Amino acid sequence: MKLARRMANKVPEVTIYFWIIKILATTVGETAADLLNMNLGLGLTWTTVVMAALTAAAVTLQLRAGRYVPWRYWLVVILVSVVGTLVTDNLVDNFGVPLEATTAVFAVALAATFILWYRSERTLSIHTIVTTRRELYYWAAILFTFALGTAAGDLLAERISLGYLASAAIFAAAIAHIGLGYWLRLLGGVLAFWAAYVLTRPLGASVGDWLSQPHENGGLGLGTVGPSVVFLVASVALVAYLTRSRVDATPEPRAAAARAFR
Repeated sequence: MKLARRMANKVPEVTIYFWIIKILATTVGETAADLLNMNLGLGLTWTTVVMAALTAAAVTLQLRAGRYVPWRYWLVVILVSVVGTLVTDNLVDNFGVPLEATTAVFAVALAATFILWYRSERTLSIHTIVTTRRELYYWAAILFTFALGTAAGDLLAERISLGYLASAAIFAAAIAHIGLGYWLRLLGGVLAFWAAYVLTRPLGASVGDWLSQPHENGGLGLGTVGPSVVFLVASVALVAYLTRSRVDATPEPRAAAARAFR
């Protein structure tokens, strides 16, 4: 680490709660973006402007924290999930960029972020997000995973016409294979984490579309309000539990040991 460590680890430990809230957040991102854009009539442009401003404010709060604070961290994740969806939707709907192109562009952008991050810090581990520079790389990667996941999910479900439920099943199976590969020690922890993180976005988006889209489009027709409220309330409840229990905070012994890696 080229900069002196001044903070505790700023992101949560990877527990079952992490993955549950992550999938809930990605589903909220998909349904909430549609709710703001279509149901409330803001349109893509104004929805993007408003959500980008809120995300910038939330990221500022997160960067100012000296340690992992559950509500700050997950607020940013949920808002970035919405913005990532809107970025892809703007490119496809407003500018006519094909889903194949957006998927490829965001895949390259994510790969470039990881390359720059590793060249600068010599690690992509989420267990040592202890400087502002590392945290900025981290959030850039998160944004691109959401945009990439949105594009990839729509590509399979809509452009290739697999449908939302079938697409969700494919992404869930891929995540299960990654988990098995990690359990069998065929995949390293860093690679397994980021691969699964990318795939949870199209999984959550496909589930969100399946719940909210009308029957003629292959969905259950529940609309965007109900799913958005249910998944958001579930996310808030879990974050409240984590705030009280601190079960996903980096243990102090590990935090102390990490100071040796400079």
